[in-house]
Amino acid sequence: MPVHFALMYLQPTAKINAIILKFNVPIKVRQSKRARYHSSAIDVESLNAKGDFENLPITYVIFITENDVRGENRAIYHFEWRDTETGKPLDDGTHIIYVNGAYNNKEDNSDIAKLMHDFRCSKSSDMNFELFASKVKFFKETEEGVKHMCKLNEDMINEATNEAKYKNSVSIALNLISMGLNLEDIAKATGLSIEEVQELSQNLKKAE
Repeated sequence: MPVHFALMYLQPTAKINAIILKFNVPIKVRQSKRARYHSSAIDVESLNAKGDFENLPITYVIFITENDVRGENRAIYHFEWRDTETGKPLDDGTHIIYVNGAYNNKEDNSDIAKLMHDFRCSKSSDMNFELFASKVKFFKETEEGVKHMCKLNEDMINEATNEAKYKNSVSIALNLISMGLNLEDIAKATGLSIEEVQELSQNLKKAE
C-alpha cells in the first residue's frame, strides 16, 4: 500500500471542536506517544494562555494506518483516559483512535471494514462506496482528473522548492547581517525584501 500523509482540522460541530486525521501513516506498534503529542498540540492551540480549562474542546486524534499497529486484528482501536482501578472514564474529552488499514475480514460487513477495503482498491469498480469510487475514478481514470492530480503534485513540489530557497536566503541574510553588511545590499544579494531583512536584523539584535 502506498504511504500517504494528510493532516486536517475538520469544521467544528456542536460537541466536537477539533479532529486530526492522519492517513496511511506507517506507525510502529510502540509509537503511541505520537498520538499523545498530537492530542496535546490541539489543546495548546485551542486554549489561550489564561483560558478556562473547561473551554478545551472534545478532541479526536485518528490515525488511519498502513498496518495493524496493535496486532489484534481489529478494525478500530479506540483509547481514552480511564481509572485503572474501576475502568470508569475520566471524561476529559480526549479520544485517540487507530483505524487498521490492513483490516481484511471478509465476514465483517461493517462500514469501516468496507471503507478499509476501498482504501486498498486500485480500481474504482471494486469499491463499495459510490462517492469514494466516483472520486477515485475521476482522479485516476479520467484525463481531466489525472491532469488535475499532476498539477497538484507539481504545485506541491514548487511550493517545497520555494520554501527551501527562502530558508536558504534567510540563512545567508543572517550570516551577512552578522558580518555587518549594509541591509539594502543584503536584500539585493538574497532576493529578500528590505522589510524582511530589517526584521531579521532586529530579531538578531534581540537574540544577542
